[in-house]
Amino acid sequence: QVQLVESGGGLVQAGGSLRLSCAVSGNIFSITAMGWYRQIPGKQRELVASITSGGSTNYADSVKGRFTISRDNAKNTVYLQMDSLKPEDTAVYYCNADRRYYPSERDYWGQGTQVTVSS
Repeated sequence: QVQLVESGGGLVQAGGSLRLSCAVSGNIFSITAMGWYRQIPGKQRELVASITSGGSTNYADSVKGRFTISRDNAKNTVYLQMDSLKPEDTAVYYCNADRRYYPSERDYWGQGTQVTVSS
């Protein structure tokens, strides 16, 4: 199993920055990729950014050039640096651990952290 604990959300003005953190524990070596997703009430959860165990990154078009996903293996932590924030970035952000080789227990999620961007 994997445990994920997010932190770093909050209220920020448009144009500002926030950094989200996701502390990972448990069977870390089973994880093939980590991601950040976000969800607005009434809408599907969407992928914001992901990073594979090999270090490859992927971003949603809406955040390219503004958000950066990274990880610190020594601290077992994944980060999402969010710059030039816009009101449309307001959502609950979730950390995800993807375990491709464990299909019956593939996805783990954090509890979510609220990000609110005021105009």
